[in-house]
Amino acid sequence: MSQEKYVIGLDFGTDSVRAVLVNAGNGFEAATSVSNYKRWSQGKYSDAQKNQFRHHPLDYLQSMEEVIINTLKLMPEDTFRNVIGIGVDTTGSTPGPIDKDGKVLALREDFMENPNAMFVLWKDHTAVKEAELINKKARSWEGGPDYTKYEGGVYSSEWFWAKMLHIIKEDSKVRETAYSWVELCDWIPAVLTGSEKPQNIKRSRCAAGHKAMWHKDWGGLPPDDFLAFIDPLLKGMRERLYSETYTSDKSAGSLTKEWADRLGLTENTAVTVGAFDVHMGVVGAQIKEKVFVKVVGTSCCDIVIGPKQKKEKLISGICGQVDGSVIPGMIGYEAGQSSFGDVYAWFKSILSWPLVNILKDTDIISKDIAVKLSADVEDKIIKKIEEEAEKLSPKDSTLISLDWLNGRRTPYADQKLKGAIIGLSLGTNAIKLYRSLVEATAFGSKAIVDRFTKEGIEIEEVVAIGGISQKSPLVMQILSDVLDMPVKVVKSSQAVALGASIFGAVAAGYYKDIYEAQKQMASKFLKVYNPIPENAIIYKSLYGKYIEAGSVLESLLKGL
Repeated sequence: MSQEKYVIGLDFGTDSVRAVLVNAGNGFEAATSVSNYKRWSQGKYSDAQKNQFRHHPLDYLQSMEEVIINTLKLMPEDTFRNVIGIGVDTTGSTPGPIDKDGKVLALREDFMENPNAMFVLWKDHTAVKEAELINKKARSWEGGPDYTKYEGGVYSSEWFWAKMLHIIKEDSKVRETAYSWVELCDWIPAVLTGSEKPQNIKRSRCAAGHKAMWHKDWGGLPPDDFLAFIDPLLKGMRERLYSETYTSDKSAGSLTKEWADRLGLTENTAVTVGAFDVHMGVVGAQIKEKVFVKVVGTSCCDIVIGPKQKKEKLISGICGQVDGSVIPGMIGYEAGQSSFGDVYAWFKSILSWPLVNILKDTDIISKDIAVKLSADVEDKIIKKIEEEAEKLSPKDSTLISLDWLNGRRTPYADQKLKGAIIGLSLGTNAIKLYRSLVEATAFGSKAIVDRFTKEGIEIEEVVAIGGISQKSPLVMQILSDVLDMPVKVVKSSQAVALGASIFGAVAAGYYKDIYEAQKQMASKFLKVYNPIPENAIIYKSLYGKYIEAGSVLESLLKGL
């Protein structure tokens, strides 16, 4: 039997869960598998028109079991004996209501089909009014500090308290039955280790600090009187949540016999305290000081780290600054864009409308051929448009687009904002329009970098992870040109799950700390994009127009 030790990185994304089996000694990704969420892929429990996006907890459990089993099948039969740890990362903030036993309400027969009893996905924006209320109350509170100050000073509808408040205001049955609430990244390790009861769950420092206003300065979560000041429905909730949090280099426990048997692993397998996907992923991407890491997916999340200081400097307009949310002993600063790849997907869906709604009903060809033709063209649309867009020069840009199609996360979160395209003419075509959207997402990234640098956080280079970074040279080159700095693309296609496995190796005791594990296991780089000087000059001017357009249109777009 091989003496090599392995760890599994579990990455719970928006559409699927991914697993990567990693050699703990050298970071070699030995096997990987993906399992799509069955109910989610059928469009259940979500309504894009209402900005409602919910995940049934069974999707997580079933896909987790499937993906680990399928990953182990790719290895020799005795490999399971040498799996020493599991690292867990998830999307966030993705909270759900639980009863006194820690069971998510949607797992109970009486709530099985109730979306309000499920996990409220990060991209769910049904809590816009509740976020506005929290911000208003935080600024008018006279009983203590501003509890949003370590969250960037603006609370978002994408975060824990806003989502909880929205659900308990909307659904009295859930409100009366839910004893407490739990983040997905806390719930998965709790399930695997048999510690689901609210008082036994080891809560993530990452999730608590960035999304729930947890901070050591006020002894954990905001006090009960402040929460009741926001809304009386929140009174008494704090004592049913938590005060202590843990960094993800710590173990949440070991697999229960039930889960060890279901997954084909041993009960000695350690499970990490969970964290959000990005915060683990950047560790897999070799994050260090002065490096700005972008996790580029449907949305975009950005991370910078810095040393702790005697007097912590507050960075306004970001998504929180938390001691130990990325690497223990360092401050993790988070920002991001509410839509990135989703912008390109939206454009593709616009162009695909005739294929989906007209071609299938044509009498010219058979329905079978029509379906295949539609799928083939849809698959090639963006690739072909990007090939043509690469031939354009930024000096030919006549459009300015705003990338707020799903609201704005950073700087200064505002989920009520809408996107815009300015400068359309009869000469505008699909190629120019698409390039303008790519430029907009790059401008949105620069606005975030500027927010950090204006506050004295040094950034010298950018590291990109995620599918778009590897698949789209156009997006990466424009990003480099707009930021006017190098952009490194991580080699691993599963950098987030790889990061989770690094934490898994530390939690299992294979390495003494994250630095040692990161040195041996983190991904190498696939390519470096350097800014083209003449393009950088042009984009500096266009970026100024982007900022001006946003300033002029912000109030109008918010009211649409």
